[in-house]
Parts: sequence; C-alpha cells; structure tokens
Amino acid sequence: MNPAVLSADFRGLFPDGVAAAELRLPGDPSMLLPAEAACLGQAVKKRVQEFAAGRLCARRALAEFGIEGFALRVQSDRQALWPAAMVGSITHTDGLCAAVVAGRDSFLGVGVDSEVAGDVKPELWEMICTPREIAWLGSLPGAEQARAATLIFSAKEAFYKCQYPASVEFLDFHDVLIEANQWGAPLAEFTVRSTRPLAIAQFTTFPVTGRFRVHEKYVSAGIALPACGDRAGTAAAGQ
Repeated sequence: MNPAVLSADFRGLFPDGVAAAELRLPGDPSMLLPAEAACLGQAVKKRVQEFAAGRLCARRALAEFGIEGFALRVQSDRQALWPAAMVGSITHTDGLCAAVVAGRDSFLGVGVDSEVAGDVKPELWEMICTPREIAWLGSLPGAEQARAATLIFSAKEAFYKCQYPASVEFLDFHDVLIEANQWGAPLAEFTVRSTRPLAIAQFTTFPVTGRFRVHEKYVSAGIALPACGDRAGTAAAGQ
C-alpha cells in the first residue's frame, strides 16, 4: 500500500485542477517500479529514499487523474518524465516530501518547493537574492529574516521548476525577483517579477503569482502557469 497521502496543505498552494500528495517517512525503494529503480544507478541511501518518496507521492497524485502504475523515469536533463498529458513537480527536504500534478491542457507547468526555515544562511543571501530582496530582508525584525530568506529561495525554486517544461531554460537566482505579499500570514501570495527577458515570457505575462505557507519548521511555495490559451499572469490558489 502506498504510504503517500493526499495533502490539503500543498493542494492549497495551487488553483483548482492540481492534485497534491505528501509523505513524511523515508521512501521505501522496494516500492519503486523496475523502470524507476533503474534510474538510481549507484545512488547513496539518502538519495534512494528521497527518490522513492518522490515517486510514491507522484504516484498517489497521478491516481487522482486515473493514472495508475506509471513509471516516473528521469530524462537526460534530470527532469522527471511525466505522462504525456500531465505536468508535475516534486520536492523533498528533511522529513517531508511532496508532489503536485496537473493536466497539460490546463497548465504549462506546476512547481512546488519546501525548505527548512533558516537553512538559507546570511552568507548565501548575495548569491540567492537581488539587492532589492536583501533590502527587504534587512527591513524585517531579526527573528523573521531567516524565514523570509527561505521563502525567497523556495519561491524561486518553485518558479524555476514550473517554467522549465515550457521554456527549457535554466535560470539564475538573480533572473527573477520575489515579493512577499501579506508577509507574516501563515498562507499568503508571492509575486515573481523577471529581471531580464526570459523565454517563458512568450507563454505568460509577468508578474506572475504563487502561494506560500509557513508551517511547522518549513516554508513551502507553489506556483502554476495556465496553459497558453490563458495568458493571465496569475496562478494563485482559488483564482
């Protein structure tokens, strides 16, 4: 029996039409399908467990679309090879793994990321954050800066995962700017603005929005881009 469960918390980061599942236990590699296990090579135990947890979460979420027994393999660019009609994203961090999936007819891509709050240390800020983001961090009380820096990292990771299937463009951390709306709320929106011309701009209009949640020891971010028929720049849950 698949130990991954549907997740209302992660589902709440996305608009209607996205399914989400999570797992709080190490993934059991014995539950991988043969084609999935073949992707692991000589991976270390921790990587094997993370990989298995992600596949189990993806399997549970895909079941919401009637897709059973699909082997989620790895492409040459190390991206997951989702069913042709689907887009998806996986995240794993200390004690938490999640996957989100949606139909390609509705979404260009979906991206999810979770991080342990405080893992983005001040010495990493200049690499991850634009000067404007660093100024925002400095304006916050000291106790909030660690969570806020984690949000910036997590939101960028979620956006990068989301845009890649359509753009096939790797991005640098300084290519986008994150603005936290309603900072301090446990569930709120963030805005993504581009700082240079991006390939994904041919499919959507900036700024785009997503949602973030501060929960337990984590900061989680989610974003979805509507399919090309809808060039609206927002993908916030409930819209």
